[in-house]
Amino acid sequence: MDAFIDLLKVYGRIYTILPLLLAVTLIMGKRSIGELPVFDFLVILTLGSVVGADIAEPKVNHLFTMFAVIGIASLQMLISYLKIKNRKFGKLVTFEPTIVIYKGQFLVKNMRTIKYSIDNVLQMLHEKNVFNLKDVEMAMIEASGELSVKLIPQKETARVEHFTSPIRDSSWELPIIVDGIVYRNVMRRENISEEWLKQELLKMQIKNLEDVFYAAVNKQRELHISLKDDKNKPEEPLLFH
Repeated sequence: MDAFIDLLKVYGRIYTILPLLLAVTLIMGKRSIGELPVFDFLVILTLGSVVGADIAEPKVNHLFTMFAVIGIASLQMLISYLKIKNRKFGKLVTFEPTIVIYKGQFLVKNMRTIKYSIDNVLQMLHEKNVFNLKDVEMAMIEASGELSVKLIPQKETARVEHFTSPIRDSSWELPIIVDGIVYRNVMRRENISEEWLKQELLKMQIKNLEDVFYAAVNKQRELHISLKDDKNKPEEPLLFH
């Protein structure tokens, strides 16, 4: 009889905790497991441990488990909010993209920092059908652990622009403003002066750096801007299900 009651408790917990867990996961955002930041991944592991122990052991206080799930989700939302508001804090609790190849050369120091061996990087290149290192303009390990590769222009897949304009040196761009913060180290490396940046922003009638959500410049000194204010942006398309 006691075993039957415990079994009913297990099923009752499954039908009450899983909807709560689904709601918490949806609140955390639309991201696949492979793309989760480090802290979010730890949150998922913790939630799994808490819920697993609650379902498997009927003697665990079910109400406390539900409070624990809500508490863990609240902490995750707080950390996500702080990451958006403070990029320095965000860098402390997540990985940043790391360049591992530049102009056909391995950046050994960067690879050692993120503990990637040459075999790891070569395998990831081969999976993207890249077999000649000299064809790589730049390759970086993203926060998700995936490898992004920018080939030299001569090896890129043909696009319409290649038939309508001369081949350019490079089409990748470097961020110089993120969420209103100027990346002065990038500007110094690329010989970009703050005066030039201010003049370019003024041409676009942008007077305050704080209004810029993202700004990047390519090798042709072309500036791409995305503002925090959505009023002047193209209207997004409607998605039908």
